Amino acid sequence: MKYLIAVLSITLILANCFFAFSQEPNTVIDSIPQNYKKRSPIYDYSEKQLNNTDTIPDFASKKNKLKITGTIYESDGVTPAKNVLLFIHQTDENGNFELSRHNKKRFVKHRGWIRTDEDGKYTFYTFVPGNYNYKQILPIVKEPNKPEYKIETFLFDDDPQLTDKCREQVSQTDPQRILKLDKKEGLWVATRDIVLGKPIAEY
Repeated sequence: MKYLIAVLSITLILANCFFAFSQEPNTVIDSIPQNYKKRSPIYDYSEKQLNNTDTIPDFASKKNKLKITGTIYESDGVTPAKNVLLFIHQTDENGNFELSRHNKKRFVKHRGWIRTDEDGKYTFYTFVPGNYNYKQILPIVKEPNKPEYKIETFLFDDDPQLTDKCREQVSQTDPQRILKLDKKEGLWVATRDIVLGKPIAEY
């Protein structure tokens, strides 16, 4: 009987340890839809563990290299949001979406993923896209335990298609959405902070 009690006690301790480990704040398990062809591309990353920095394909060969940094905040606009997935995709320098295919699913080649740490910060190494209606980068976010959703695109301050009316509308919703590029050591750099839970504005 004592032996049985001892075994049960050890089993309970191990179970509690396992539960505590599985609930560790930095451990993230995404609920990934199983329909590969129909699900959002935000789930199509190949890395086993994402970090807060990613490099878009062909970055090294592009003339107008671009580094985008920022912080993702919770809906209060103050608290850094951790374990948030941010996915971007964009046109090439000529304004065309270059498509690739994997397992009979087409996708935009120039894309990338990050997952924020406790500080909510992210970095993308990419390039300035060509004009497709606007010069823009298209993002999707996924907060923990919530469905993914699109957020307002990244726009560019030097885009001639960005009219005064459009700029005024953007300034009322998310002025940081318009990237102001600064050249540093041969690399364009820009910053955009993101507040979660904001609806997409259509222009």
